[in-house]
Amino acid sequence: MSILPHPGGLKGLARKLGNALLPGSCLLCGANSRDELLCPECNADLPGLPPQLCPLCADQTTHGERCGACLKDAPYFDRTIALFHYDFPLDRIIHALKYGHQLAVAPWCSRRLGRRIAANELDLIIPLPLHPQRLIERGFNQSAEIARTLGNDLNIPVDHTNVLRTRPTAPQADLPHKERKKNVRGAFECRTDLTGRRLLLIDDVMTTGATVNECARVLKLHGAASVTVAVIARALRH
Repeated sequence: MSILPHPGGLKGLARKLGNALLPGSCLLCGANSRDELLCPECNADLPGLPPQLCPLCADQTTHGERCGACLKDAPYFDRTIALFHYDFPLDRIIHALKYGHQLAVAPWCSRRLGRRIAANELDLIIPLPLHPQRLIERGFNQSAEIARTLGNDLNIPVDHTNVLRTRPTAPQADLPHKERKKNVRGAFECRTDLTGRRLLLIDDVMTTGATVNECARVLKLHGAASVTVAVIARALRH
């Protein structure tokens, strides 16, 4: 049985997620998971997305139609593949990867994304880049870790070098939604010709979509035929 704590008591759990777990123990509750990241009970507790989503940004809509935000200001990316709703306890898994250095989370994410992606519809995988200073602070790029395994599984090349984050930006989570688009404007640079390429842009979490949209804008300027965004979690507006 799942022994996940209530969200109000997560401080101790957050510290534990940064520590190495015993082999075969569930990342969330510590129970025997038979060499899987999660035990079956915790896996069943992961927050799924509703069936009706905007085909562009994967936000919830009534009938699966385009959401109002995408109708008003269409994004530069062409569609979004998202696995989960960004909510407890999935947020603990993302935090374990980004801040707890639990790199085993990355292939777990990759395998699940791979089940949703048609490899013959893509030419290249691009992980959303981190600014060099942020990369030094964190020690790795979580999106690149997910993309590396995904590329190997699907036999799709991964470009780790030609899309750069050239301007440091304030963390998007610290900003009001209306300021996030401005915060990332001009933050990315592409140094290769992408003419006609069908791209898969990888990130861990999509909230407003401002960051991946700015990156997709740059990719389209360099000739990309299409940009599909793939994320582990989507934060829903409603």
